[in-house]
Amino acid sequence: MKITGARVVVSSPGRNYVTLVVETSDGVVGVGDATLNGRELAVASYLRDHVCPLLIGRDPARIEDTWQYLYKGAYWRRGPVTMTAIAAVDVALWDVKGKVAALPVHDLLGGACRDGVLVYGHAEGRDVEELSDRFAEHLERGFKAVRVQAAVPGAAGTYGISPGDGRVYEPASSHLPEEATWESTAYLDFAPTVFAAIRERFGFGVHVLHDVHHRLTPIEAARLGRALEEYRPFWIEDPTPAEDQSAFRTIRAHTTTPIAVGEVLNSIWDVQTLITERLIDYVRTSVSHTGGISHLRKVYALAELYGVRSGAHGAGDLSPIAHAAALHLDLAIPNFGIQEHMGHREPAGEVFRTSYTFSDGYMHPGSAPGLGVEFDERAAARFPYEPRYLPVNRRTDGTVHDW
Repeated sequence: MKITGARVVVSSPGRNYVTLVVETSDGVVGVGDATLNGRELAVASYLRDHVCPLLIGRDPARIEDTWQYLYKGAYWRRGPVTMTAIAAVDVALWDVKGKVAALPVHDLLGGACRDGVLVYGHAEGRDVEELSDRFAEHLERGFKAVRVQAAVPGAAGTYGISPGDGRVYEPASSHLPEEATWESTAYLDFAPTVFAAIRERFGFGVHVLHDVHHRLTPIEAARLGRALEEYRPFWIEDPTPAEDQSAFRTIRAHTTTPIAVGEVLNSIWDVQTLITERLIDYVRTSVSHTGGISHLRKVYALAELYGVRSGAHGAGDLSPIAHAAALHLDLAIPNFGIQEHMGHREPAGEVFRTSYTFSDGYMHPGSAPGLGVEFDERAAARFPYEPRYLPVNRRTDGTVHDW
């Protein structure tokens, strides 16, 4: 069997997604997610113009060899565009292999290590009362773990909060990036009160998570972690810009609050120090941005040696293909921690038909061969690409800040 075709489909069923379709001489088709939020066309071009021609005639069963060929053969290594493109190929080839073997991908990875994948949802509010009501709704839906974000009083454009006009909390704009305003002082005072209110109303029988979104200095993040310890967060996510791995030594030295990092990191080398020095508790790199199943499995294997667990990024800016791939890997690794589950807005279901399920706080990828996702190209054609940008953050004095 040989690869006979590879094409890139860019569509926007609710938000922009880039899908790689790989065809084989036996008629088996595999799909991979190549979405890089806000920079989708860069990956689409990388695949269409540089990678797809290299796939024709290759053996789809040689997944690791293809991964090494695309990574080392380009000379220019790592980075989000390169690793997202390689990930799409890798995931599509795992999908092909599962369909050929008539097995779900998690069986090819050694079989299930658990019966289901613990997931967390997102609760947010314009104030603590609204957040608490959204939190209660998540519990009614069966979630056992919930991320909490509330608007900071006096801070315009707080991360994680819907603008209130029907858009999701990542208010991508269709012309130029929107600009939000941020200062850390009010946030550091406010965040502990959010946890206090949630614990007072709901107790300690549910996991509570929070995303700082890279906005604090290391010592500010240490202060936050220390202030939240009594409320026992499941984790604080991305407390400071993740690319400075050494900064996490400062945070770790001052707090026992668990730390999760990795959604903007793209390779095992990007998290090597974080893992081997035990500076984090959960590694959040995603299948689609970290070279696919093959490479992310190596990240998790390294993490296992140091007691670090997985907590893969799973926001709605990754397509259902990526979510399915993550669930298969989650099910098969021994050091699984938790999986983000933001869900996808309609009409995504018209383009991606999935076999994964949610019940009582857990998800399962299903038993369909391969990834268990059917991609409808005709439906995708009804939803053309829409140029969009993520926001830019500025401090109150106008300085560009981490968003």
